[in-house]
Amino acid sequence: MPTLVTGKPELDEVLRPIVERFKGGKGITIPLLAAVQEKLGYLSPEALDFLSRELDIPAAEMFGVATFYAMFRLQPQGKHVVRLCRGTACHVQGSLLVGEMLQRHLNVKEGETTGDGLFTLQFVACLGCCSLAPVMMVDGEVHGRLTPEKAVEILESYRKAE
Repeated sequence: MPTLVTGKPELDEVLRPIVERFKGGKGITIPLLAAVQEKLGYLSPEALDFLSRELDIPAAEMFGVATFYAMFRLQPQGKHVVRLCRGTACHVQGSLLVGEMLQRHLNVKEGETTGDGLFTLQFVACLGCCSLAPVMMVDGEVHGRLTPEKAVEILESYRKAE
C-alpha cells in the first residue's frame, strides 16, 4: 500500500492518477491545476501541497498561478453559483443595491459561499444582458429587471426547490 501523502486516503487516490499523467512534463502548471480543480471542484491547500511534493513544483508557484487566473478557485463553490452583473447598465439600474441585499440575505461577501453550501455569490463585469438590467444569473438561468426584493425571492425559490 502506498504511503499517504495528504493523510487522506481518498485525496491521495484521486490525485495520484493526475500526478502520473503530468509527471516529468514541462509547462504543466495550468493544465495540472485545471485537472485537479475539475476532479475536486476547487484547489484545496492539501491538494496543492500534495502536487508540490509529488511533482517538485514549489507550492508558492502553484498558488501564484491559481490566484492569478480567475478560472481557478481556492474555495469550494456552492451548489448554485449566483453571478450579479456590475456592468455600466446594471450599475445605473441599481445592481449595487441588489448586491448589498444579497450579501445581507445570504450572510456572505462577494466571492464567498453560504454556510449550507447552497450559494456562491460572485460579482461579474458583464453578463451581456444590458436590456434586462439589473441582471443576475443563477447557474445558467438569467434573471432580469431585478429589485433587491425580487433577487431575494428568486434565491429563495432555489432554496425551496432543494
